Amino acid sequence: MTGDFESTFAVLRSALKQQREPLAVSADTPDRFTLVGRKPSPFPKHKGKPMWFGELRIGKAYVSLHLLPLYMNQPLLKLVPPNLRKRMQGKACFNFKAAPDPELLAEIKQLVEAAIKDWTEKQLL
Repeated sequence: MTGDFESTFAVLRSALKQQREPLAVSADTPDRFTLVGRKPSPFPKHKGKPMWFGELRIGKAYVSLHLLPLYMNQPLLKLVPPNLRKRMQGKACFNFKAAPDPELLAEIKQLVEAAIKDWTEKQLL
């Protein structure tokens, strides 16, 4: 884990913590921050556990931000701005080697806000 990854993680973690309501934190360690819903999932395969909303994790090559609502909702995926889309790996993961600039951080916050709104409307939170 490099110092740059630690600072990148800290910036992103702070942004997610500010927006975590109505989510619950299921893991908060120096290299992992996980958000889940507050109520049991309506899907049988989750066996009554809360749904995993997203996670921030320090890996070997980057800090990754996973947002599960993007994977489950094509219209929400279309809200990913081009600047943020450049960092996408798959449908729901964004990779960072350095802390995002204020503009990119604002885009991340808007996307998380839209995902929370979507899950709230679907009564998944």
